[in-house]
Amino acid sequence: MGERCKKEELWKLLAGDVLPGVFRFKGEWKLLGERGEPVKKTGKTIQDIMKKMGNQEYFFGGIALLAAAMVLQLLARNVSGAATWYAHHVYPVLVGVIGGFFGLFSFSVVEKALYLLVFGVVVYAWRFWREPGRVLARMIFLAGMLLFSYTSNCGVNYYAASFAEYAKMEVGTYSREELKELCGFLTKRVNESAVEERYPDYRWAWRKESVRAMKQMGEEFAALGGFYPKPKEVGISSILSVQQLCGIYSPFTIEANYNRNMPSYNIPHTMCHELSHLKGFMREDEANFIGYLACVGSRRQAFRYSGYLTGWVYAGNALARVDRESYIELRGQLCEQAKKDLQENNAFWEQYEGKVAEVANQMNDVYLKANDQSDGVQSYGRMVDLMLEYYKNKRISLNK
Repeated sequence: MGERCKKEELWKLLAGDVLPGVFRFKGEWKLLGERGEPVKKTGKTIQDIMKKMGNQEYFFGGIALLAAAMVLQLLARNVSGAATWYAHHVYPVLVGVIGGFFGLFSFSVVEKALYLLVFGVVVYAWRFWREPGRVLARMIFLAGMLLFSYTSNCGVNYYAASFAEYAKMEVGTYSREELKELCGFLTKRVNESAVEERYPDYRWAWRKESVRAMKQMGEEFAALGGFYPKPKEVGISSILSVQQLCGIYSPFTIEANYNRNMPSYNIPHTMCHELSHLKGFMREDEANFIGYLACVGSRRQAFRYSGYLTGWVYAGNALARVDRESYIELRGQLCEQAKKDLQENNAFWEQYEGKVAEVANQMNDVYLKANDQSDGVQSYGRMVDLMLEYYKNKRISLNK
């Protein structure tokens, strides 16, 4: 009897077309006759047939998902305009459906799912270690499902047009004086917006305001408008801290997550940074810039302070490399609250420096380069050029 016949026979049995009786589970599935005696079928139980069928289905299902993910990647990398069209037409639908569903939960779903997944994989492998075919088939299906989710909800977007292209910003080179002027402008804005409003007292209000601030950016840049689920804190944020991460975007649940343990001035900007990924802008330097614009345009003072101080750090670091004296002079002009926050921020991240952070940084560098960000972690530095170009295009005098 061939494999096809076996499958047909199984479904006939299940439908009650061959022999009367019911199935009862006592360690394994067996067909029982009218008097309860086991009915033997050619040396194999129903469980054996079902396991064999299941392995094949999981295996080929996983292969199909892996192949679909590869096709999406190839189209995004090699077909001009495909990724941009996907990011602005298909991906928003996924954000509305998947992000909207998981947005109903107040906690980070991906965090809890990660713990359950690790536990489940370990338990399943231990339970069925004598059946390597079964374990392998399901591991391939799981890998395919995760890779396809990542590709469709994130990976393709790395090859879409950049925010600079979308906003028609031609980033070029800038003089030392222009950089110094920007730092002076940011110093004034930091001092004007300095506030002692602190997390966690305002965490719910901040989550709501981050969405409002991003939607407001949609009035200037249409691609940033529309639906946003609220960002969520990671319960065990030390997992992010040891990797020196302020936040993380989950492509599997389309959630924006942030590190609740870091100094509070970082939180508003991080919220907006992660939310920018939900509009298809995956480049980290551009997410930083979008987060900056959303924060400084916010009606809430804590957000403006977070945006300006974050911008000051990036621009200040760039200035320190080319004009140390000017940097020291401008840093001395910061208000005491800003100086205190920067000291606390440095102390917080320094305690997590070590091998884990170094490995995480190297992995992040490889990840960025693999997704067409050739500068790796150095791409974060382009935020300064984007700020300079933005104010140049807006013709805003930085001396005001």
